[in-house]
Parts: sequence; C-alpha cells; structure tokens
Amino acid sequence: MSKYELNSAEERYQPGSEDLVLANKLGITDDEEMETLESGLLLMLYERLFIEGQPPSVLAFEHVSGWHRQWLGNVYDWAGKLRHANLAKDGFQFAAADRIPLLLDSFDKQFLSRSAELKFLVRPELVRYLAECHVEFILIHPFREGNGRLSRLLCDVLSVVAGKGLLD
Repeated sequence: MSKYELNSAEERYQPGSEDLVLANKLGITDDEEMETLESGLLLMLYERLFIEGQPPSVLAFEHVSGWHRQWLGNVYDWAGKLRHANLAKDGFQFAAADRIPLLLDSFDKQFLSRSAELKFLVRPELVRYLAECHVEFILIHPFREGNGRLSRLLCDVLSVVAGKGLLD
C-alpha cells in the first residue's frame, strides 16, 4: 500500500517495492533501507550547514530547494524540484500542485524574507513564527518527498539565525 494517495501518472514507484519506495537512481526497493539512507544523507546535510558552514542570514526559497537537492539529489531525479502531482495523505489533500509557486511566493514573503528580523523577536514570538512557518511549509508540501524533514531543517536554520541554536 502506498504512503500517499496520488493523482498523477508521473508518480512512479520502484519496481519490486510493492509501491512503498519511490522510483530512485539507486534501485532501492526496501522502504527501511531507503529510510536509513535518507536519514544518513540528512545528517550529512546538517553537518554541512551547521558544522562545516554557516546558514545564510537572509533566506529565500532557493536555499530550501537547494537543500532538498543536496540532500536527495543522488537518490531522486526530482530532488529540489517542485512537485507536479497532487498529493493526499490519510485523506488530507495538500496544496494543489498548480498553486505551489503562488503559495511559495507568499511563504517567502511571510517567513523567509523576514529571517533577518528573527534575532529581535522575544521567545514567544519566535516560537509562534517557527510553528507557523513549519505548518505552512507542510501544508504547501512543495516536494514529492521529504517535506516534514526539510521543514524541521528550515526551522533549525531559522532558530540558528535567531541566535538560539538548533531546536530540541
């Protein structure tokens, strides 16, 4: 049984995965193996962003799509690219694929372009900002896979930009 209800012919699963693993460059068919790989690659991205480098102080969606590409680009052809299929999970419909660019423009203005202001927010304001940012990103669901984990990465980056360090 597939993880998402899909409404597009462009969505393909890896042959032999029983519709549990998206088509990938590595031929992985086991969902646990894919989860382990994706988790390890995400950890490597965290290390690049927070140990080897410094997150940008002013963000744009291009940073987020770049992180998605860095994270999953060796696994999926579509990494870093906006999804073109409508997705639903457990009966919940995410943003329609054709609305994603417009929604991301609003998301950019409401959250990312304001990232330089974060260090001036008091704790309750910052917590609210991060929570709203996380929820909005999840609702938009701009990518085929990895949106929740990428949203948590984004909130970690925003917390660091605010001078608060990584979230627990």
